Amino acid sequence: MGVPFTFLHATDLHLDSPFRGLTRVPPAVRERLRESTFASFRRLMELVRREKIDFVVLAGDLYDAADRSLRAQLRMQRTLTELAEDGVQVFVVHGNHDPENGWKAKLDWPRTVRVFGSRDVESFPAYRRDGELAAYVYGISYPQSNVTDNLAARYRVRPGAPFHLAVLHANVDGNPGHDDYAPCRLAELRAAGFHYWALGHVHDRRVLHEYPHVVYPGNIQGRSMRETGGKGAYVVRVSETGRIEMEFRDTADVLWLEKTASIEGMEREQELKNLLVRLAEEARAEAAGRPVVLRIRVEGRGVLHERLQRDTAAAEWLEELREWCGSPDEADDWVWADSLLVRTGALTPGTDEEDENGFLGVLSRIGREAAGDPDGSRRLLDDALGQALRHAKLREWSAARTGPEREELIGRALELAALLLRDKEGR
Repeated sequence: MGVPFTFLHATDLHLDSPFRGLTRVPPAVRERLRESTFASFRRLMELVRREKIDFVVLAGDLYDAADRSLRAQLRMQRTLTELAEDGVQVFVVHGNHDPENGWKAKLDWPRTVRVFGSRDVESFPAYRRDGELAAYVYGISYPQSNVTDNLAARYRVRPGAPFHLAVLHANVDGNPGHDDYAPCRLAELRAAGFHYWALGHVHDRRVLHEYPHVVYPGNIQGRSMRETGGKGAYVVRVSETGRIEMEFRDTADVLWLEKTASIEGMEREQELKNLLVRLAEEARAEAAGRPVVLRIRVEGRGVLHERLQRDTAAAEWLEELREWCGSPDEADDWVWADSLLVRTGALTPGTDEEDENGFLGVLSRIGREAAGDPDGSRRLLDDALGQALRHAKLREWSAARTGPEREELIGRALELAALLLRDKEGR
């Protein structure tokens, strides 16, 4: 039998993330995003004090780069010092973004902060606020950014504590959306004898297993459209019998959201305008007083398709959507329309009967056949890209396309080709 205790599991803080890639962003949006990782981290630590959490585990990538910004390190020092004054221990591993060999300012850290080294897996006792032993916490940091060894294989439970908590920054079962650093398998984590694996690296919130618990809380603040929705950490409560209860707490300062607008059944631009405005207001309500960076995907088949294919159509709709949302300088719960993607289709896809043996008919037939053949679709896509595949990033992008993604690309290309050819012929 152990003692009941509560800990916070957070990871991937990416403090002082630069938020690259946003275009034409107003100063108010840029500044709020620049501060958002710090604001989310601050909310997490306020949560620790408010709920009398016993200790905190941070599972890597506290900073956004190996050469951590001084600003991020000073903010971290100040926040962890405040926790130390409340008697809260903090256990830290460093991951691929903030490895041990990165630049570190020479700062004094509280004795309650335990940073795991990179030579081998270490373990430290974790105590409740009243001083009773709650658990042993195990961890190892990355010595450099690119760690391809299976670090999980080095973890060993040592006797002496009622609960064993392993902190690991790793890619479990080869998640394709993240670099394969410290690769390991769920089966080996389950069999290792630990009660809870506090994972980092994958930015999506996932509970891979329970008893033992193998958990990714995701990052604490979205940083792009690949990281939409609420972000934060888990408050984990452990009973004296070892029962585990987890509560996710959303602490994101800015929400990234994606909405879908369908043109099916629409005949007038006014209908599309009404829908776009409604989606923006839905995003504002969903954020519950927080700012939103919004992307809208315009999809479906309808008579508005050809009008949306004009070179400037998407840009014009996006500019107007930004006007309808209002200026970010005027309110804290602003909605910034980051992008509007047109992925619509013709009302009646395909070619006319008279075109079946013409250029467009042959092109369409090749496309349809390739779309139904995984190998054929990859060959067609690679042939279309041609010389562009000499560029390493484009090769990587092409290789990563799934069968459905290639089918969608081919379908969109066929419809665009038909539209351009028919426009040229005046049909």
